[in-house]
Amino acid sequence: MGQVVSDVTEILDYKKAKKEAKKEKNQIMQQIAEDEKNKTNLVKKTLAAQRARYGAAGMSGKGMTEEAVLKRLREETEEPFNEKKRTNLNKYNSINVKKPNLFKKLVSRFEELVG
Repeated sequence: MGQVVSDVTEILDYKKAKKEAKKEKNQIMQQIAEDEKNKTNLVKKTLAAQRARYGAAGMSGKGMTEEAVLKRLREETEEPFNEKKRTNLNKYNSINVKKPNLFKKLVSRFEELVG
């Protein structure tokens, strides 16, 4: 009888762990979405500020040098967010819940159960 209680407890623990893992994965995905939104806003602000500086200096928007500078600014602004996204995706992928194998336990205890 004690083994049955143990098996039921194991199943309930598995369900609880699975629910917690799903909740944690959802939180990570929400964080990634929020970071993407923040990154987009920051990149837009940085590029707008740089364009305004170029405009104030009398440079046109058609120069290759300006585009190279803007590309560099975009990449520098995005990099911290991209690193955080990689870290969050690694965390997301590492969340696993092992399903209990009750059939294997039953087979291993077959002699005891049949008697």
